[in-house]
Amino acid sequence: MKKIILTGDRPTGKLHVGHYVGSLRRRVELQNSGKYDEIYIMIADAQALTDNADNPEKVRQNIIEVALDYMSCGLDPEKSTLFIQSQIPELCELTCYYMNLVTVSRLQRNPTVKTEIKMRNFETSIPVGFFTYPISQASDITAFKATTVPAGEDQMPMVEQTKEIVHKFNNVYGETLVDPDILLPTNQACMRLPGIDGKAKMSKSLGNCIYLSDAPDVIKKKIMSMYTDPEHVKVTDPGKIEGNTVFTYLDAFCKPEQFERYLPEYANLDELKAHYQRGGLGDVKVKKFLNCVLEEELSPIRAKRKELEKDIPYIYDVLKKGSIKAREKAAETLNDVKNAMKINYFDDMELIKAQSEKYKV
Repeated sequence: MKKIILTGDRPTGKLHVGHYVGSLRRRVELQNSGKYDEIYIMIADAQALTDNADNPEKVRQNIIEVALDYMSCGLDPEKSTLFIQSQIPELCELTCYYMNLVTVSRLQRNPTVKTEIKMRNFETSIPVGFFTYPISQASDITAFKATTVPAGEDQMPMVEQTKEIVHKFNNVYGETLVDPDILLPTNQACMRLPGIDGKAKMSKSLGNCIYLSDAPDVIKKKIMSMYTDPEHVKVTDPGKIEGNTVFTYLDAFCKPEQFERYLPEYANLDELKAHYQRGGLGDVKVKKFLNCVLEEELSPIRAKRKELEKDIPYIYDVLKKGSIKAREKAAETLNDVKNAMKINYFDDMELIKAQSEKYKV
């Protein structure tokens, strides 16, 4: 069996460092590993419209922003297929068939859906499209016969729902769909990077993000405002590491060799943490170090983006060609699904022959 990756992001804004450590950085590593036969990276505009139907221009404008972020981070159109979800109508048809395999109560129990509904204050006025987007995600994953879905921890319930749909379909109609597995970040801090305000999730809607394309002065300002330990008032006070956003970011981004370059009085992150915990180390010094670490990571990404921005028609051409290729793949799966469900009426010559015999005089 081929090893195939499918993953993507909603185009509701530029991508942030939470996307980067949660999935994007790993995608580039996997792309360049040579271990995967096919890689599909989706800009999920149809999914973004499920809670932005009254503001389609927001989604439309951010297609290019996400594409630029993808390519500036190292996703290569020669190695990965970059495409736009809405340009693959086969995904909608697959979603329609999968809806018959999932109950309303099961969707209501999906932890990710419950969290997102609460965050958006939908309460009882939940758009049907948003409520059922786990089924849409299942069609995205299965359409490309994905074996691997690189994603953050918050997407685990979505992949689990996909697996349930795959098992149900295969049990009812015969072995047709590929059962995918999620590939989580290996670094615990990258599982779900908190916002700069210490909130559990970095979110564009909460305004607590550091974007990949932020200017150096903007990043520095955001870092200096980061949530740390509210009880660490004086430099001499012992500080807490747990729940301290600055140290969570260092866990996600810091490399051992960066201490020699920016903070030579410490051998590694463990020493820095120990000093902070016993007291005598101020937040400002730690934040300045984090700023150096982040700038080293994001500077080449920002520079690559500036180059890509000079030829926007090329970016759209990449997405157009990728969407054509992705649609061909999805059409193959849809054909397999319709054959398995016996709704391939015009291709089933045995059915036509049997019906002809039935009505012969």
